[in-house]
Amino acid sequence: MPPSLFLLPRSLLARIPFLPLSSRARALTMPVTRRPSRSLASEARSPDSKLDPGTECPGGVSDREKRAHLRKKRVKRIVEIDEKRAKEEAADRKVCDLIDIEDFAYDKVNLSAISNDVNLDSSFPASKRKSTHLTDEPKADAPANWEEVLDGIRKMRFADGAPVETMRHEKSASLVPPKEQRFAVLISSLLSSQTKGAVTNGAVQRLSEKGLLDADAIVRTDEATLASLIYPVGFYLRKAHHMKKVAEICLEKYGGDIPSSINELLALPGVGPKIAYLVMIMGWNNVQGICVDTHVHRICNRLGWVSRPGTRQKTSNPEQTRVSLETWLPKDLWDPINPLLVGFGRSVCTALRPRCGTCIINHLCPSAFKEARSSSSKAKRSPN
Repeated sequence: MPPSLFLLPRSLLARIPFLPLSSRARALTMPVTRRPSRSLASEARSPDSKLDPGTECPGGVSDREKRAHLRKKRVKRIVEIDEKRAKEEAADRKVCDLIDIEDFAYDKVNLSAISNDVNLDSSFPASKRKSTHLTDEPKADAPANWEEVLDGIRKMRFADGAPVETMRHEKSASLVPPKEQRFAVLISSLLSSQTKGAVTNGAVQRLSEKGLLDADAIVRTDEATLASLIYPVGFYLRKAHHMKKVAEICLEKYGGDIPSSINELLALPGVGPKIAYLVMIMGWNNVQGICVDTHVHRICNRLGWVSRPGTRQKTSNPEQTRVSLETWLPKDLWDPINPLLVGFGRSVCTALRPRCGTCIINHLCPSAFKEARSSSSKAKRSPN
């Protein structure tokens, strides 16, 4: 090995093609990219005019030095391609993050020992299958094969020991009075909008350390302090203002507790239908409706499970999806349907480039492969 190559990192040296590779070996070493693999392989590993030894290397050098110089150029080109690919993937993740409006804390229940022939209902904890004052019968005609579809989604979610995800509020202090626990549920749900779970949990933890998960304490704290503690949650300044208003209302009207009905929760600043139904489940253990976020909204429309009233058109917002879904979905599934579809939407049925090829229910999905083909045709029609 030329002495000059010892200056390169081992990770780069390992990728230098010192010897000709078989076609199978080249296929295994090609970087994954969105461009055709053949063009990338030729671009990354085949010397082009810029790497010609006669133009790049000074005259009078030995063949060995020329080869070392070419290898350095190839390594540099591979690194550039990897950096470009990383930037593209980061941009995609950023777009997906903007679409993914809300995240929640989940209880992880390991089902790795459960076989694939277990029915859907048994996949959820018993406490989540029993709803207060609810029956198990749907109110309208359900979509064809919906149970088979749900069972397929469950199998994909639990494959390779993947855990079940069921919504819950993090109750680190079991001795906290129920009233304070419910208020903490409301505040954490309010903060979760347009914010990832890890960021929300961090903000809630900082508030807890300062004793600010109590209505009276929040009322006595200025908005600037609240904003600094919850940063960097999405729209932290607006949420700090909402926290103050919510605390004042809860302290004045409910003695520091939270409302116990959907309509009263919806009357609070910053609380929409999604948060209201979530708080009813997590705070009062009372399932009054389905929590519909962007994942549930997207997947239900792709599956053809929901439509606008009196039409066959897709629903235009999560609230329309909730109303349509509740007309036929058995009520004992109103609670667990959200975390199941959220997990499926993150791993398989993603907002951009859904992985229809790996989905085991693609034969039952009316939208399978359509979005991928549409994106491909748009790319071909776009001007160079």
